Amino acid sequence: MSKHEKNVEFEALNIAVLTVSDTRTEENDTSGQVLVDSLDKAGHRLYARAIVKDDIYQLRAIASRWIADSKLQVMLITGGTGFSSRDSTPEAMQPLFDKTIDGYGELFRQLSFQDIGTSTIQSRALAGISNKTVIFCMPGSPNACRTAWDRIIAEQLDRRHRPCNFVSLVLEKENVDAPVVSVCESRS
Repeated sequence: MSKHEKNVEFEALNIAVLTVSDTRTEENDTSGQVLVDSLDKAGHRLYARAIVKDDIYQLRAIASRWIADSKLQVMLITGGTGFSSRDSTPEAMQPLFDKTIDGYGELFRQLSFQDIGTSTIQSRALAGISNKTVIFCMPGSPNACRTAWDRIIAEQLDRRHRPCNFVSLVLEKENVDAPVVSVCESRS
């Protein structure tokens, strides 16, 4: 069972939100807005936000630029994870991952099953780590974004969450001279 460590302080992270869509604009990007509102409510900072067409190379260009930014710690990508001919987020992002966070996609689909039943098999939600940037890719619906944030991502971006979270890893990005700290701290 997960819990919060009481004597550990919350650390606000720099988070970018990227919406992958051929039809969304700033005015109607409801999924991106769900993520912006959620990270703000949690106490994190919106570092960047963009909308990109569902094109492997345009998506990789923005993601690569953000991954290389030493101040950006987390990237949230919504959209392009289905099976339509234009859905290409997994194909764009997987080659950029240094490590894949397999459990994220597995858990997302398990949680989504409670809401959408077997349609969850059509989600190719995925996550990974690139240059100490944690990247979460989720479907483009507002409900999927809420499920991902509320039930998975928020805890993993909170250093008070035990037994494990990704905060120590992403904080290393800003300070390359920092000692390597285990992402999963053991409790004695």
